[in-house]
Amino acid sequence: MDIKSYYERQISLSEWFENSGYKSTTEFRVEDNEKRERLRYLKKEIGVPFDEPVQFNAIDLVNNTKKFEKYYQKHSEEYCALRLIPKDPELPKLRMRGLIIRKAYDWFKEQEIDHTKYRAEFLPHSERPLWSTIFIVNKNGIFGEIIRGMHNQLTQGLFDKNKPILFSYNFKKLLLTVADEEVEEEVRKIIDYLYVKDIKKKKIIEKQFGIRFFKNYLEGYFETITVEEFGLWFIDFNRILGKIYNDFTLDFKKLTIPSNSSKTIKGRSASNGVAKGVVKIIDNKNVFKKSFNKGEILVCEMTTPDYIVHIKNAGAIVTDKGGILCHAAIIAREFGIPCIVGTNNATTLLNEGDRIEVDAGKGTVKIL
Repeated sequence: MDIKSYYERQISLSEWFENSGYKSTTEFRVEDNEKRERLRYLKKEIGVPFDEPVQFNAIDLVNNTKKFEKYYQKHSEEYCALRLIPKDPELPKLRMRGLIIRKAYDWFKEQEIDHTKYRAEFLPHSERPLWSTIFIVNKNGIFGEIIRGMHNQLTQGLFDKNKPILFSYNFKKLLLTVADEEVEEEVRKIIDYLYVKDIKKKKIIEKQFGIRFFKNYLEGYFETITVEEFGLWFIDFNRILGKIYNDFTLDFKKLTIPSNSSKTIKGRSASNGVAKGVVKIIDNKNVFKKSFNKGEILVCEMTTPDYIVHIKNAGAIVTDKGGILCHAAIIAREFGIPCIVGTNNATTLLNEGDRIEVDAGKGTVKIL
């Protein structure tokens, strides 16, 4: 797989939902657009650190107001991520990352938008990430993945030299798929920020966001990154995804290790369910050329946005790469499609036309 080309084709999770025909696309887009306002509130109430943006109305950048000029003169050579957040949820969010503010401003001026309908957010950017996580907090505990390096490895499900480590905390004991003291320290540090004993603060947060606490831990879907220059940041807090994963759990006793034999292939469960069907192998070269019948089993190296038309028709999905909470896995779960990721070589071991049984709960694929 051409990694550079892969990342160039990636889209936001909001766009994944929109392109797949998700029934509440506008609601999800609003939730995603305002995630840092929720994080700002959590910082004020319980001290949660986040990648706090410097905000302007987009028209301020067009008119080069005194407020923006002062900021620009002081920070123009610093690296940033720039987000153009629509005030109308029907409009798209625009974003770029990894340019100095001077060049990000040039990018901004190239965007053909109604500037009165957007706000601009400049976020700090680092090229020296240490840790990244995605995890869920629900009634069953805290479950997720942690990896050394860039965060998009987890959201896009593409790993190179680093591999994600799964973690599970049932409010009593923290388990990792790989024993690592540094990983354990990082995970405990992160989840401690979501632990709130103060009854008054819990009631305020519950009322503000319409969510619950379980064993004093805040419910929801979260993403974090730790970088050399700034330390730990929470970068997402999503209530809708928290509800989608309200019954999610990781049973380490049943957790399969990706492996294979002549009849059985193993991977990680990303969306539970059992399905039988005929294998259809799709890759980036034939994704737009190959027909796909409803109920067939989609087998591929890794799903990209190009695969959405096939995902919606799939009886199940089996991939070589991917993480349990990557964007494609979230889409599969929302549409109730059994999905197994990270088998390493399902596309090599399975043949077009094979009849297989996918048991995503067990993480197994059997050739029938």
